[in-house]
Amino acid sequence: MKCPFCGYEESKVVDSRSTEDDMAIRRRRECLKCNKRYTTYEKVEDIPILVIKKDSSREYFDKSKIINGLLKACQKRPISRMQIEAIANDIEKKLSNQMLTEVKSDYIGEMIMESLKNLDEVAYVRFASVYRQFKDINTFMEEIKNLMTNKS
Repeated sequence: MKCPFCGYEESKVVDSRSTEDDMAIRRRRECLKCNKRYTTYEKVEDIPILVIKKDSSREYFDKSKIINGLLKACQKRPISRMQIEAIANDIEKKLSNQMLTEVKSDYIGEMIMESLKNLDEVAYVRFASVYRQFKDINTFMEEIKNLMTNKS
């Protein structure tokens, strides 16, 4: 690792510890030439996940799209931004833990709906109406009936 001060390539590690989230290792290094100290971080490289959309096109997984969809569904509901981000983080973590390189958008949509069903029924129905593309009031009512039946 090159010293950021003098460019020398040899250093010694004087301290090493995990970061608070245990997702990286923080190392304090000392340059063997100029004796200045600097910090480096080592972390596992994320494996990019491709999302297969309904039209069969592919794009990289983007957690902000989940957050934006949740924000719309949860608008004017007693749900905090922190709860919304927790759902998005949980979905991202589950996908990463499954070691998937590709995932269908339907699968992600179902994960979101399952999370919303447990959090807020109104937000769930709002999300479902867009995600499942309800064409009429009957399909909308059918989803509500299913929700109520599964609740009992």
